[in-house]
Amino acid sequence: MNTFWLKMAGVAVLAVGVLIMISVLTSGPDSQPPEPKDSPQKQKTVYDTWDEDDKRLMAEPQLKEPPAPNAPAQQPPVQAVAPQQVAPAQPAAPQFKELSEEDDIEAQRLWMWVENQRKMGRLPVVSYKQMVDTSRQIIQRWPDSKYAFFAKRALADLPDRYKKMYDITKEETDLGNFR
Repeated sequence: MNTFWLKMAGVAVLAVGVLIMISVLTSGPDSQPPEPKDSPQKQKTVYDTWDEDDKRLMAEPQLKEPPAPNAPAQQPPVQAVAPQQVAPAQPAAPQFKELSEEDDIEAQRLWMWVENQRKMGRLPVVSYKQMVDTSRQIIQRWPDSKYAFFAKRALADLPDRYKKMYDITKEETDLGNFR
């Protein structure tokens, strides 16, 4: 019986065992660089970016500039009986068109598609094309709805190079006096 190959296999196993033993002995707890205990900022992942996008794109619309208070031309006479407390005027929330139940479900479904395509567009090699097309479809079908507002906000949030690439117009990104 030929034992040459058995001897070679034994030497190979022995060599691998020696290499493993050397690596275990040389890589102790002192060989790893210490991790900073109070790191100023942890590295941002794509999931963090997606969460920030969701919060920003789904935020309630707010006025960019509060309306200027209208000063009355004539001051009414001051009553001596009881001073009236005047509450500061609250900026009006935007009034969106109410959609029928079927339209609302369809618009919500398309908006969820836009959100997912927005996330996908952030990944390498994937484009924003489907997000832009679906946003345009929402704006066209339900122009005065909250979903159209969100779609315009999503288009406005794209980097300028994609706005040029997909010919996104000012009208498609115009949020009026809201942000």
